[in-house]
Amino acid sequence: MVIERNTRKVTKGVKKTNRKNLSDYGWAYLMIAPTILGLIVLNIWPLIQTCYLSFTKTSGFGKNQWVGLDNYIRMFSDSSVMHAVINTLEYTVISVPVGVIISLFIAVLLNSKIKGKTIYRTIYFLPMVSAPAAIAMVWRWLYSSDYGLFNYLLSLVGISGVKWLTDPNIALISVIVVGIWSTIGYNMVILLAGLQEIPKSFYEAADIDGAGPIRQFFAITFPLVSPTMFFVVVTTMISSLQVFDYIFMMIDKTNIAMEKTQSLVYLFYKYSFITNDKGYGSAIVMLLLIIILIITVVQLKLQKKWVHYQ
Repeated sequence: MVIERNTRKVTKGVKKTNRKNLSDYGWAYLMIAPTILGLIVLNIWPLIQTCYLSFTKTSGFGKNQWVGLDNYIRMFSDSSVMHAVINTLEYTVISVPVGVIISLFIAVLLNSKIKGKTIYRTIYFLPMVSAPAAIAMVWRWLYSSDYGLFNYLLSLVGISGVKWLTDPNIALISVIVVGIWSTIGYNMVILLAGLQEIPKSFYEAADIDGAGPIRQFFAITFPLVSPTMFFVVVTTMISSLQVFDYIFMMIDKTNIAMEKTQSLVYLFYKYSFITNDKGYGSAIVMLLLIIILIITVVQLKLQKKWVHYQ
């Protein structure tokens, strides 16, 4: 009898626990349902549609015809796509390390004891609250060959006007400068948050041991801020591979430097919305997706060599 009563109590307790767990799971899924729904509607479903469109060809009446791998075969034999891949990778390889290093340098300075650092933080973050179109228009004026500020300053020292946006050899570098300038503030804020999580006692102990600022940076600051820097590098690299707005706003379609500056996203826009070849445009953006996935996986593998988690 005693054993039966104990068994009933245990069974009732298990049932109550299971009901409670089910209730907790139900509320948990209900809370994350809007986010999951948003991901499905705004990310996953468009990805599936784009993948399907990459195997089709859009006819003149807006209907899609299945063509298999024809778009991909055409893409790998298209010189403009190969140039766009090179331009995109060049933009990323230059802008990401330079931008992250400058952001880290500014974050370290603004994390030290200096007067007015709140004002400086606000000034550096201002580009992030500005519309990309407005930024591109301002820099386009600065780069103007006829009445731009940069050429005016160069003329004061006897240097003739430079064709910042029309010379194929320097047009991409000019766009890269704008991209770096526009992301410094955002990366600086994230890195500054990571720097403020480092315990001050580490630096106090380093001062007692006689370590200078440079030694403290490489022995304490960089290792402890490396997880935050890894996040900044990954997100900045993904956004750099998707560069479009500055190229679209600063380089005209008839510009002779267009071939040296157009990115994969720009080609996707060109074929999908200008020539109405959505199948070919989708194949181009799928190529970009594969490149981003490969680079991200490589970064995740390499993080073990330089990222130090506490």
